[in-house]
Amino acid sequence: MSAHDATPEGRITSEARDGLLLIGIDRPAKRNGFTPAMFRQLAEAYTRLDDDPALRAGVLFAHGAHFTAGLDLPSFAPLMQRGEKAFDFGLVEPTDLGTPGYRRRTKPMVCAVQGITYTLGIELMLAADIVVAADDCRFSQLEVQRGIMATGGATLRMAERAGLGNALLHLLTADVFDAAEALRLNFVQKVVPAGTQRDVAIGIAEAIAAQAPLAVVATRQNALKAVEQGPLAAMHEFIATQQRLAQSDDAAEGVRAFVEKRPARFQGR
Repeated sequence: MSAHDATPEGRITSEARDGLLLIGIDRPAKRNGFTPAMFRQLAEAYTRLDDDPALRAGVLFAHGAHFTAGLDLPSFAPLMQRGEKAFDFGLVEPTDLGTPGYRRRTKPMVCAVQGITYTLGIELMLAADIVVAADDCRFSQLEVQRGIMATGGATLRMAERAGLGNALLHLLTADVFDAAEALRLNFVQKVVPAGTQRDVAIGIAEAIAAQAPLAVVATRQNALKAVEQGPLAAMHEFIATQQRLAQSDDAAEGVRAFVEKRPARFQGR
């Protein structure tokens, strides 16, 4: 499937399938270490997911034995020194940080990780919505070992998921931890036998894609708002959001499907 030797700088594969966009990290000869070109292609794939009305959810996975060893630092060092990103303004930011000039993803993303999942790998999975981890995972947020700081969201999301002490245990020691520890810390939602993680993630994404798309996006955004801005900010949107959703074609279809005892056929409008 992958012409690895023809693309030494790596690439991101993408495949639309039954309402899903399957996004693959593809540089296994270098443990899927990210080059600037790969990061740009990843942002383009995330943007495609948000912009195509036929797509309802994304699945981020990796080709080969490992998810990613993180950034290919020699290729990224010039960008870091200039304070620049590897992708253009106006694209969806894969780390979903809300950086000015970039868009935030609205549609759900399920992430499947395996093997080495270091630095950016952890940050990409924490920026997704649901994570399925293979039982052979090795995680490490090792920026302090390289004289830099994690700036893809680990300092924010690790503490939010696991508490400050648990976050600093791994952020400050640069240790390697396993899938059981990642599950304990709420960094991942499921641990499955290695080799099955992608199929399990696709199954979850298919279940999401079967729901009403407008309601899925609104529910995800409200939950994120509660985490980022507090429960009161999220609660203040309840009435207006529910009113908008209740007036949609999908809400009417949901009622009809309930009355007629059949699966709903949602159109996303």
